[in-house]
Amino acid sequence: MAHSKVILKILFSLCVWSFVIIGLFKMHGTNLVPQEYQQVPLNGRILLQKDMRYAETTSTTTDHFDPSEILVDNRTAMDDDQLVRDVESRIPSLPIAYWSKNKDFLQQKSSTCAKYPSIFELEFNNIYWQTLRTSNGTFQLFGAYYDIRRTSLLGPTVRILGMIDRIEPKVKTFCQFWFDGQKEPFIVKTFEYKYIWYNKWGNYKQGIYQPYLIACQIPKPFHGVVPSSVSMVEKECDTATNNLRVIYNRPPDDQKKGFAVCVKGLDFLYDDLSVRLIEWIEMLNILGADKIYFYNLQVHPNITKVLNHYEQEGKVQVIPLTLPGGQPNVPGFQHLYLTKKTNHKRQNEVIPYNDCLYKNLYLYDYIALLDIDEVIMPKGGAVLWSELMAKVKPESLKIKPDGFHSYNFRNVYFLDDQQHEHGWHKDIPKYMHMLQHVHRAKNYTKPNQYVKCFHDPERVLTLHNHFPLSCLGGVCKSYPVDTQNAQLQHYRADCVKTLKKNCEEYREHSVEDKTIWKYKDELIRRTIKALDTLGFFRRQGLNSGSASGSGSSSSGLGLGGGATTHSTER
Repeated sequence: MAHSKVILKILFSLCVWSFVIIGLFKMHGTNLVPQEYQQVPLNGRILLQKDMRYAETTSTTTDHFDPSEILVDNRTAMDDDQLVRDVESRIPSLPIAYWSKNKDFLQQKSSTCAKYPSIFELEFNNIYWQTLRTSNGTFQLFGAYYDIRRTSLLGPTVRILGMIDRIEPKVKTFCQFWFDGQKEPFIVKTFEYKYIWYNKWGNYKQGIYQPYLIACQIPKPFHGVVPSSVSMVEKECDTATNNLRVIYNRPPDDQKKGFAVCVKGLDFLYDDLSVRLIEWIEMLNILGADKIYFYNLQVHPNITKVLNHYEQEGKVQVIPLTLPGGQPNVPGFQHLYLTKKTNHKRQNEVIPYNDCLYKNLYLYDYIALLDIDEVIMPKGGAVLWSELMAKVKPESLKIKPDGFHSYNFRNVYFLDDQQHEHGWHKDIPKYMHMLQHVHRAKNYTKPNQYVKCFHDPERVLTLHNHFPLSCLGGVCKSYPVDTQNAQLQHYRADCVKTLKKNCEEYREHSVEDKTIWKYKDELIRRTIKALDTLGFFRRQGLNSGSASGSGSSSSGLGLGGGATTHSTER
């Protein structure tokens, strides 16, 4: 009997300790059932019915579960027409609107010859390029443009901009023109491959993508009609793997604007040049640039913020850009590639320059190719570019009555350290680089070296960074604008590599040049307004006093003032 009592006491103690342990586990939220053996609920509804953790919250805050309280994009799905417009805005060279309109209409020369290619069967390369593979080279095509300029000896022509991995390509190709309402394409032989490079500059090798402008003449029966799209093929009956919308931008009233500025592919992934960019855009707007066209490779998020702001205001247009073929487009790696492969970089830059020219052939009187550290600065009594050219053009006609293809401006360096030796100007915000830097090299670079131009789009055929490479009506003629009338102000940390020997001379012999100060008040006002609108100031209200006294320090911005220029050029 005594033995039985001992056993019962032991069992009772074990039960008590078991309840204590279970209680402790419950207090600490530990699940006693191993995870792998937990029963999986049959469906979400049963799970929610059993889980009462949020029951009290649900009963007291039901208004928080109203779908209108959740910040998501609740727009209705796009219909086909909206989708077509969206894709066309993203890839302007794709004739998706024409394809959508005619997708149920059989277009071909015959059942076995020259069928209209579906947009789903095209060979795209790096988003914006389309490919033609031939028996002797591969073509990467970027854009096609309708050219009916009076000075062209070819008559109405479609010019195709692209890159070919051949020098002096010998392969015969054809253009298949597709016209709205026509069942069959009209096929013509390719007229020429115009090389947009000089072989003495380097990279003159087979297998490296080279820039070309390809010409196909429009047949006489279709003069006056703009093709909807064009395809390039090696054999005229081939079904094309490319199909480019033919771009023809013309103002409805045929009234041109004054000046467009084209900027090559921006490669500033790691350099926040946003404040410098704002000052530059505002300066060009004051001078009379009607629109600035930026081609965008990879940029810092703050630069994207600035570009989006000015694009919404209609002052700039941003065109995304990639490198064709096997060239890298991964952020960072692309920057490294362009830094180390300078000639490849230069050859790739030719594409956006000429795309900008041909998209704007009929829209502007003049087109300038500028980097974001360059300004064509009027001197003397001229304030605006239009006033400058009103003086320069009549002077040029005295020399060449039939006119020049372009007007070039001598380059002069405003090097960073030339100003740093003289200190800051207290009535100008430190972060306004151009207004602060008013000491330049005494001597200009040599005539025709490192110049920039106003190009006449009615007369030039292909453009390089500094000069037109080929022109309509013969050899290119560029008028050198006298430095008494204007100069190219170039803001850099150092000279270009090819001028290293001369750079010390430029540094040692400097002069003060405050030409830009005639725009000072307006440029400060506009820049501060943009910075404030975009939220670049650290403290609210700083903008009201940032143009004078201690407020002029760059410390009021979320980035340093007087940043070094990051720019390269041939």
